[in-house]
Parts: sequence; structure tokens; C-alpha cells
Amino acid sequence: MSAPVGIDALLERVRSGYARIDPAQAHAAFRAGDALLVDIRYQALRDRDGLIPGALVVERNELEWRLDPQGSHRAPEATSHDLRVVVICNEGYASSLAAASLHALGLHRATDLTGGFQAWKAAGLPVTRPAHEPVPGSSSPSGV
Repeated sequence: MSAPVGIDALLERVRSGYARIDPAQAHAAFRAGDALLVDIRYQALRDRDGLIPGALVVERNELEWRLDPQGSHRAPEATSHDLRVVVICNEGYASSLAAASLHALGLHRATDLTGGFQAWKAAGLPVTRPAHEPVPGSSSPSGV
């Protein structure tokens, strides 16, 4: 049995197996049609912060089933093992573990977004408004 490894060491190990990309690189690859952006954040974070337009939303617990090109529950976007998948979580930690899991399924071009959704948003890249956020200039029904 091997010695236990901490999460920081595990992240370092899995991240050494592929090249992570930053928000500008992910945006450019998506716009060029060379990458599928996959948002694995849970619903409360998507409601709070919004969505990346065009990103496929797949909660983390369904990721492998939805992206396995050979799987019976695959998403229509899961077309081949050559698909370049960019996994996006909130801050870029859970997505690293998710990308490693996709590599284990044979998705050899899977990677994750350094800094996650928060880095994407901070870079000023497109984000749709959260469902509960009022449109600027509108008033609430109570007039407040």
C-alpha cells in the first residue's frame, strides 16, 4: 500500500499530466470551434454568478457518463476521444481532478481552466447574468 497523499500533492500530480489553459486561451479555442467548454459548477454557483454562453453544463457527478463517447448516457457533444474538452469549475481545483478523470476515459485532449469561472469572469469574457439579477434600469415589482 502506498503512503497517503494530500490534496495539494494530488493536484500537482494530475496537473503534470496535461497542459492547463487560461481564460483567453479557452475563449479563443471555443470561438475557433476547437474546444468544448464544460461547466461543472453546481446550480447555486451558476445561479449566483451566471453562465458562460455556449458552455455545456454538466454537474460533476455526471461528467464521465455524459462525456464518454462510448457511453450510453453521453451528451450529443461527446463525439470522440479526440474532443478537446475544457473543464470549468468555480476556481480551478475540482476541474483539475475532473480533467484527470476524463484522461482516464481516453479523452486525451481534456484540460481545465486555470482559475476556473472566477478567472473567466475577471478577464471580462462573456458571462450571462444570473437568473435572479435584475436588468439595469428596471425596477422590482415592489418598486424598491
